[in-house]
Amino acid sequence: MHTALTTLIDRLASPVLSGTDVIHWGAPVPSFGDLSRASVATVGLNPSNREFVDDRGDELLGPHRRFHTLNSLGLRSWLDADARHLRLILDSCRTYFLGNPYDRWFKRLDRLISGVGASYYSASSPACHLDLIPYATTRKWTELTFRQRSSLLAATADSLALLLRDSSIRLLILNGRSVVEQFGEVTGVQLERHEMHEWTLRRRRKPDVAGFGYCASVTALGGVELSNRLLVLGYNHNIQSSFGVTRRAVEAIRDWVTQAATATEIIRETTRSRTCPTN
Repeated sequence: MHTALTTLIDRLASPVLSGTDVIHWGAPVPSFGDLSRASVATVGLNPSNREFVDDRGDELLGPHRRFHTLNSLGLRSWLDADARHLRLILDSCRTYFLGNPYDRWFKRLDRLISGVGASYYSASSPACHLDLIPYATTRKWTELTFRQRSSLLAATADSLALLLRDSSIRLLILNGRSVVEQFGEVTGVQLERHEMHEWTLRRRRKPDVAGFGYCASVTALGGVELSNRLLVLGYNHNIQSSFGVTRRAVEAIRDWVTQAATATEIIRETTRSRTCPTN
């Protein structure tokens, strides 16, 4: 991961990310958890600004710190980062769930992957989390302009593939519709879509929200060859939402992920259609 991190830091120090509202004083976040040991990874859009600042916008310090910054590393510029700084950044990623993780976001996602026997918080069967864009922004993704989002995606299109290339990840779970759509755009992977009736969110005064599952089995992402065949699963619901996504829907998604992962372990070279169960 040192090579990938060097690339991410070089981009952070270059004009390519100017005007994108990236938190330039915050380190890139290649992973949440130990990518070198995990076989399961969830995927989001980009790290929250709350990984670096508190609710007042001040930098997290001391035991509240989650990731390194220019300040914590004693650097004036990312151009001054050396091998020691890279090790410290990677250590903060590897031990993220042992310190002060953003549990309000990760705990619900951890329940979703529990069926495959992995957990962010497990020492024996660790999972990790990756983002399509490994840089935190001062504002939420939905609050960025179209141009800012497009610039970030273009500048980091190969980041996920570079991180996964030499990893042991076998199962990749795309968290929500926006991630599914952007993943397909930056990697060129065509995901099969299946309507999942058990995931339907019922509404009393508004139309019901249909549930959809997405899947693919790939050996390359965006032209980058992977060391393992990768099962990619996704779903359209925002399970971190405090409104509307029921426990039943989350449990149904968990069961679907478990079923697909189990089938893949039994028949490793199966076709895509057989790795993507429907209900």
